[in-house]
Amino acid sequence: MDYKKLGLGLGVFSIAVGALEVAAPGRIARALGLDEDGPARKTILAFGLRELAAGAMLLRGPAVSFNVWNRVFGDTLDTGALLLALGSSRKTGAVAGALAFVGGVTALDAWTARGLDKETGQAFPLTYGQSDMSKR
Repeated sequence: MDYKKLGLGLGVFSIAVGALEVAAPGRIARALGLDEDGPARKTILAFGLRELAAGAMLLRGPAVSFNVWNRVFGDTLDTGALLLALGSSRKTGAVAGALAFVGGVTALDAWTARGLDKETGQAFPLTYGQSDMSKR
């Protein structure tokens, strides 16, 4: 598997998602059944800026697993925000669909990050235990 190409693809994906969230946070909030002028709009805008930054980092360093782990962290924030939105949404099915989508993307991000960790051993090398580290 070429995890570097996958990281580059995730970078392009992040830029696309971030651009959409920055360009139309109110429309996204409305599609999720939330108040398009309320806090959801600002949250979506902030998440869009985060996605743009994550995408830029991945385009600059697609083989750096830390950059992909950054996306996993962002996915966790997205999941938490969507779970909170479930309680106030008028379209719970749309929010549930968004949660399923984010869950799939999170799995892809984590798989890519672990693959890059194994290839490079740089960001989160989990292949050695603490006792193994002293034997190096």
